[in-house]
Amino acid sequence: MDSRFEGLRQRWPLPARPRPIAIVGAGAIVRDAHLPAYRLAGFEVVAIHDRDRAKARALADAHGIATVCDSLDELAATPDAVFDIAVVPEANADVLAHLPPGAAVLIQKPMGRSLAEARAIVEVCERRSLSAAVNFQLRFSPMMLALRDALERGLLGEVLDVEVRLACRTPWELWPFMSNLAQVEVPMHSIHYLDLIRSLFGEPRSALSRSVAHPDYPALRDARTSTILDFDAPIRCCLSLNHTYRFGPDGESATIRVEGTRGAAEVGLGLLLNYPNGEPETLRLVADAAARHAANASPSAWTAIPLEGRWFPHAFIGTMSNLQRFAAGEDPVLHTSVRDALRTMALVDACARSSAQGGVRPEHTGDLPSRSEQHA
Repeated sequence: MDSRFEGLRQRWPLPARPRPIAIVGAGAIVRDAHLPAYRLAGFEVVAIHDRDRAKARALADAHGIATVCDSLDELAATPDAVFDIAVVPEANADVLAHLPPGAAVLIQKPMGRSLAEARAIVEVCERRSLSAAVNFQLRFSPMMLALRDALERGLLGEVLDVEVRLACRTPWELWPFMSNLAQVEVPMHSIHYLDLIRSLFGEPRSALSRSVAHPDYPALRDARTSTILDFDAPIRCCLSLNHTYRFGPDGESATIRVEGTRGAAEVGLGLLLNYPNGEPETLRLVADAAARHAANASPSAWTAIPLEGRWFPHAFIGTMSNLQRFAAGEDPVLHTSVRDALRTMALVDACARSSAQGGVRPEHTGDLPSRSEQHA
């Protein structure tokens, strides 16, 4: 391994004295990510509530959760608990209103179905003095923590290009509630990348975005998105997200590329390939490539970084750890606070408005020869 890439940070420190966790929601994300993550970290989940009590009971039995609560008020009375909310977006504000003032709470993304709902959630949290964060866990995945560390060390130089590209098959049918959403792809998926990009490179000035439907999913308003984020020069940033690729695994891809003046990084989002089983995730880095090219030297070799975990479930340890450490005074910043998440929701809203308004129409060209006339 290139010695410059040794020791890149891949884990968020655990709280010194973990508090018990009480969960609202017993859906697939809790089963497949939250509970496995907390088990890995040694966090104790002591209570769970879901409107479907049978689902909550099944998860409690499978994961050794002592108490299945019949109501939100019963769950909210759990002593010294940190609350983990994983419900449909429109239910967030009501759940938050049941929690005790001053509680620490982690909210599943998105923070509501719209910017207006997101603002209402922030208002509830601040009125009740909640230490509230949104579970934008991609920031805390081992690969992204390592990428952030490489950027902060200056190993890539000044960032010039950021690209997210998906050509994969997402089984949207796993989440039937999405058929009721006015937007699907941006608030439910590419919100992860918008939040990550904000956290790494700052606030874009504007967004140009278009989301479109696909005949394989007639019940969904959209399933694919193209987005350009406008940053101050020299950053070029674009996202090409096709979740409906159907031509076999050999042609699938899911990558994030970052190029700078000194080096580059490529992240392989293996979770999205053959979802939910996933493929291995990867991080490759190269440094001083531009200088070597200018000197007509042999190109630098890319370095594959051994990863100490995956997006699911390991990143969920990081979001809960940051919340608990912040509540205990161990972390000075709650990195995905509802105030910070409101900026991500504002960017999601900008993409929605851009998609609805369309692009700039070409000027009328009726006086120009037609294509058939040009080839006559």
